[in-house]
This record gives sequence, C-alpha cells and structure tokens, in this order.
Amino acid sequence: MKLEVACFNLESVAVAAQSKADRVEFCDELNEGGTTPSKEATIKSRALFSKDLLVMIRPRGGNFNYSETEFEAMKYSIIELKNTGIDGFVFGILTQDNTIDVQRNSELVALARPLPCSFHRAIDHTNDYFQGIKTSIAIGFKTILTSGHESKIDLGSAAVQEAVLRFGNQIQIMPGGGLRSSNALKIKEITKATYFHTSGITDATEIANLTEINALKAVIADA
Repeated sequence: MKLEVACFNLESVAVAAQSKADRVEFCDELNEGGTTPSKEATIKSRALFSKDLLVMIRPRGGNFNYSETEFEAMKYSIIELKNTGIDGFVFGILTQDNTIDVQRNSELVALARPLPCSFHRAIDHTNDYFQGIKTSIAIGFKTILTSGHESKIDLGSAAVQEAVLRFGNQIQIMPGGGLRSSNALKIKEITKATYFHTSGITDATEIANLTEINALKAVIADA
C-alpha cells in the first residue's frame, strides 16, 4: 500500500522527505488547487525528495478547458521540466462539453515520454466518469487521481470501488480528495485501492504535517 503526498511548496517537500510517503506530486498555488511550479522550484524539490517525484502541469486554476495559448504553455512546461530529474507528470484537459480531450492529452503524453503521466481530478468533472477512465487508459495514462466523481472521496468512494473493480488491472486508480488518517481505513476498505493521495495538511499553514502523513501511511499499510 503506497501513499502520494501533494506538496504545494518546498517546505512540504522537505516534510515528505522525512516521512514514509512513497511519492510526491509537486505543485504551486494550493488556493488554486495546484498549478505548474517553476523550473527552479522543481529542481530544488528534486534535491529534497529522493523517491518518485511527479510535477503538476496546469497553467491556472479553475476549469480544465484551456485556450490554445494555455495549451502551448503546458507543452512548454513539459519540455522545460522533463530533464530536471523528475519521474513523471500530472495533468488533465477536458473539452468544452467536459469529455476527455483526446487530441491534446495524447500530445502531452507523447511529449512526456518516456516519463509516465497521471490524469488528475479533472476526471471528476467529466460528464461520463467511467467512459473518461476508459479514454484515459486508451491515451496512455498510468494513474488516475479521483474522488469518485464527487467533491471529496468520502462521497465518491463507491464509484472509486467500481473503478478499481472494472479498470484496476489496466491503470492505477488512486483515491484522494479529503483523504486523512481519520477516514483512510474506511476508504481503503470500500475502494480496495492500493495507492492513496493526500496533502497531509492539517492547519492553515499550507505545509504538510509529518505526523499526519505517517499516521495515514500506517493506517493503509496495516489495515
């Protein structure tokens, strides 16, 4: 049972490095739900965290329908960050009618190769959740971060359970969105997932909490 920690600053990466976390998703701007970090910060995060490090590619907060200028910025970010020693990327683009944008996501996955890509919680904003997962698999994503088509994992755990059952042998279905040590056992028992996602933030500091990360990892590992 593995744990990914979303880190929105270098202080959180340093905390994750001391913890039992298995992977970091490095982003900027917690208040926007995560955006692309700078190259300088990405290089520093790589130096801090020796295990798997994924980087968010998202030009802004808000919806996941991007302009051509924003899409070009996403491509540039992948090119710029690809050779910083990181282990993969996290992104997700939807069309105006909230289906998976096959062409644009495929371009980014191809640009990222050989690094693997995760489709983030944009999947929870699609009109057809399970079709979105099927499309993501076909494009070549290796992981899907999801709260089960709901605002938080407590509400969407049954849908994640079905996703794991239907697609778990084709892609890593990773529940997240409000996952904490206090609800992790219930979420694990319902979803039957093997990889979990948290920010580990327990206060207003925007910095991950070492005790919380380790407590969560202990719950999913021992349950």
